[in-house]
Amino acid sequence: MKDFVAERAKALTPSLTLAVDAKAKAMKAAGEDVCGFGAGEPDFDTPQHIKDAAVAALARGMTKYTPSSGTPELRQAIADKLARENGIQYKANQVIVSCGGKHSCFNVVFATCNPGDEALIPAPYWLSYPEMVKMAGARPVIIQTTDASEFKITPEQLRAAITPRTKLFILNSPSNPTGSLYTRAELEALGRVCIEKGVLVLSDEIYEKLVYDGATHHSLASFGKEFYDITVTVIGLSKGYSMTGWRLGYLAAPEPIAKAIDAIQSHSTSNPTSFAQAGAVAALNGPQDHLKAWLTKYTGRRAYMFQRLNAIPGVSCVNAKGAFYLMPNISKLGLAPMEFSKQLLGEEKVAVVPGEAFGTDKHIRLSYASSMANIEKGLDRIERFCKKRFRG
Repeated sequence: MKDFVAERAKALTPSLTLAVDAKAKAMKAAGEDVCGFGAGEPDFDTPQHIKDAAVAALARGMTKYTPSSGTPELRQAIADKLARENGIQYKANQVIVSCGGKHSCFNVVFATCNPGDEALIPAPYWLSYPEMVKMAGARPVIIQTTDASEFKITPEQLRAAITPRTKLFILNSPSNPTGSLYTRAELEALGRVCIEKGVLVLSDEIYEKLVYDGATHHSLASFGKEFYDITVTVIGLSKGYSMTGWRLGYLAAPEPIAKAIDAIQSHSTSNPTSFAQAGAVAALNGPQDHLKAWLTKYTGRRAYMFQRLNAIPGVSCVNAKGAFYLMPNISKLGLAPMEFSKQLLGEEKVAVVPGEAFGTDKHIRLSYASSMANIEKGLDRIERFCKKRFRG
């Protein structure tokens, strides 16, 4: 039979985080007592006023197409939000609403990278970045980081990785999977390298509202016109408002890039769901009271998980400054992350994501966006599993 599958599709690796989450859910559905640490999804419900706004939109007949890049009301609400909270001035026509933050990132890569271009990606990275670059026909260039640097790259590393083919630098702060957070000075130093070398920055700030210990999230595009001109800012509503299933993300970009993405989206997905956009307006313009309560819970879970992981023989862990993940180093246990994760799920019914998905052969990723009861039980099992294997 003739092979009808495109080479670009053959080169892709399916999302391992979604696969792990699906397997854990299937085991639970079969009656097994599984502790899941895989999903990057808040365990809180969407705030009620947001759901009410979507219901009201349905009731008044908001069930038709909207402009492909979002309703004027939502695009303006996003522009106002970015000015108010991030210190970035965008016009509404520079804002593109898409079907999730992942879709926004894909649109940026697809609109800016030509075949043969290079995109720089620090590792550990969110697993979809390299695959998006491959789909655009470009080449992902991985820049390795370590526990010692808190998984952050230096300007020197960035400069050394840039070649005449470099088009894009993908920056994620706060980070999935590591929880690392760049300071303003660190971001500015990286941005200046990109300004000097003419490299566009995709600044993925989806976890902007989830930061700890008095730290502050900074948006690269807010640092001045030079930074603004080389930055596309991507955010969304999934993490800060627990709207993962609503599939709403957005980006803000210099006008030529926004125009190109608008055209791409008009021929791919068209508009995001109409009535969900009404909920997004309520999320951005309405009360933000839920965040304080959520952050309090995340902070407690993070502290507990960090202490427990570092007390396990053979395991070490850098603390997170943002997002809701920890990435412990399990290299002293003598198992590659993939094999570690497979054995852990089989023996102890604990689902974690192996580091190979994120470009590291030393770590696993655990999400603390789950109940404390799940975290306590799961860490008891992980500790038991690791003690059997530690030969220190």
